[in-house]
Parts: sequence; C-alpha cells; structure tokens
Amino acid sequence: MDNFFQHKARKRFGQNFLVDENIIERIVRAIGPKESDKLVEIGPGQGAITQLLLQRCPSLTAVELDRDLIPLLQFKFRDYPQFQIIEKDALKFDFGTFAGDQKLRIVGNLPYNISTPLLFHLLSFRGKVQDMHFMLQKEVVDRLSATPGSKAYGRLSVMVQYHCRVQGLFPVPPQSFRPAPKVESAIVRLVPHAEPPYPARDEQLLERIVNVAFQQRRKTLRNALKPLYPELDTDQLPVDAGRRPETFSVQEFVQLVNYCAELEDK
Repeated sequence: MDNFFQHKARKRFGQNFLVDENIIERIVRAIGPKESDKLVEIGPGQGAITQLLLQRCPSLTAVELDRDLIPLLQFKFRDYPQFQIIEKDALKFDFGTFAGDQKLRIVGNLPYNISTPLLFHLLSFRGKVQDMHFMLQKEVVDRLSATPGSKAYGRLSVMVQYHCRVQGLFPVPPQSFRPAPKVESAIVRLVPHAEPPYPARDEQLLERIVNVAFQQRRKTLRNALKPLYPELDTDQLPVDAGRRPETFSVQEFVQLVNYCAELEDK
C-alpha cells in the first residue's frame, strides 16, 4: 500500500506539494470553512489541505487534472461520502454552472505556470463566488495587491482590483513544499465586490484599454491610446494624458473608459 501513495510531482502540471503542517493549519484557519459552505479546491495534490478542509466541510469538491492522483485521493478520503473529485482542467471548468444557487468558496495551491490565466478565468464567474483563497507565487500576490506607480502594478492589478477586494495574507517559504520551488509563495484572499466601487459602463472596453495601456508601460497614456483611438482629442480626457498608465488608479481607468464609452455611443 505504501507504493500506492508514491506520487512524483510533475513539472508539466506545475506541481509542488505542500508538506508543512503549521502552514497548512494556518491556511485553513484563514479560509475558515463551514459545514454549509459550497467549497471547491483547485488542484488538491496529495490532499494536504483537503484533509483539514474536509473535517470542517465534508461536502468539499476537488477539481484535479492529474488522473494519477485521483485514486490516491479517493482512497485517502474514503470515509467522506460527500467528497467528490472532478477530473478536469480548472482553466476549462464551468464554475458558474457548478455553483447553482449557492455561491462558491474556492481555494487552491495554484500552479505557477497557469496562475494568471486561471485568475482571469475565475473572475468571469465572480457573480457566483463568495471568496477565493489561493497560494500563489509571491510575485503574483504582489502584483494583485500593487498600488499605482509601483513596479508590480499592471494589468493584473487593475482588473483584479476592479472586480475584487484583495488581501495578501502571509508568505510561504520554499521549504514548506516538496519539491521545494525556486520562488517564494504567499497566500491571498480575493473577495468579489457585490458592485464595483467604480462601475465601468463597458467592462470589455475596460479590459481592452487596460491591456493596451500596459503593453508598453513606459509610454504616456496619450501615446498608448493611439492604436485604439487615433483621432481622440486627449486634451479633453477626464485624466491627464501626459502621465504613464502605470500611475493611474482603478478609479481613473474607469473614468477614462466611461468617457470613451460615451464617445462610442454618440
């Protein structure tokens, strides 16, 4: 039976298994799962966090891509009949349909190689999500919570902060994993806003403008917007077009987008 539990972490899945029990307990305390929660764990790995989560929320659902881990998890948690595993790539999983009428609480040790696209995928279901707690590369957590003008501030910062309240919780050192990654990790809490503090008239336009603005972040906003609006009179904008996009707050980006959306409506 010992061989049954021997599973080597796979690079192609970006696997680094958490083994530090103190960190695991601290993560679960931060999540604060309740029995009535609709809890989803992305990438449970060998079930280190799953074990403590199930003790508090026996109806946990895990989304796991590595099919070799599934029998291990099914055996390990055989005493929890409500525990289910969905063999699926989280990037392709429809979290909205799965949620039904109850909002999801999503947790996971996200693979570093897909963390940014996975965050954007999850944001598309934000109306069905109560909160999210993730282990991410510390650099990504720094980007999520970055303030305007800082080196880490960019497209990810603006779009996630537009949709969510972001709270970096605590760092996780490499030696907490097996194998130990070459980067620092950290835990972050994301709580989707019921309504964005600064609502954009056109959220797709917000995504487009923010994306263009940060493609060449050293340009001024005036120059960054030229590919989208070659005829735009930037002197009429509600923000200073002579500044670099990296200095604009979420609120200022929304002001800009709402101005441009109004022009497009005319």
